Amino acid sequence: MVIDTQADPGGRFGRESRNRGRHLGDWLPAPLRRVIPRELVGFAMLSGLTFAVDLALLWLLRHVLAMPVPAAVSLAYIGAVGLNYLFNRTWNFRSRAPMGRESLRYAVVAIADYLLTVGLTTGLNAAGVEFWTSRLISAAFVVLLAYAAARWFVFRGARCPDAAGPVER
Repeated sequence: MVIDTQADPGGRFGRESRNRGRHLGDWLPAPLRRVIPRELVGFAMLSGLTFAVDLALLWLLRHVLAMPVPAAVSLAYIGAVGLNYLFNRTWNFRSRAPMGRESLRYAVVAIADYLLTVGLTTGLNAAGVEFWTSRLISAAFVVLLAYAAARWFVFRGARCPDAAGPVER
């Protein structure tokens, strides 16, 4: 079921009117906004925040609980990736699509990102690259793929709140 909040701007679904404010990507200077998609800026900001959560959880799991690298990376990643989906859905892509199909598409992307993250982090660490450096290198690579997947696969058809036309799904 798709709820058109435009028909009820201040009522039960009035949350939409509060989301009409500035987009995260609007923090860029005007000349840069013409060439850099605002969703990319928002994605980078939210990914930075959730990556900090990922690293904090990773530190806790590795240094406090002494978990092996694959288990620690996995658990920290799962927590951060769920938070990232909710943040991007709400504040960046502002999707109003039903969560069912959208979250399934996100799960596919998250699994692919997870495998790349664990594989790159573990592989680089095994090759002698310091653990935190290997984690940062893998994150830089994976975030580019994650943005492309979020923009054109997960949140495809998500419209900006000021766009006209029906919501896809």
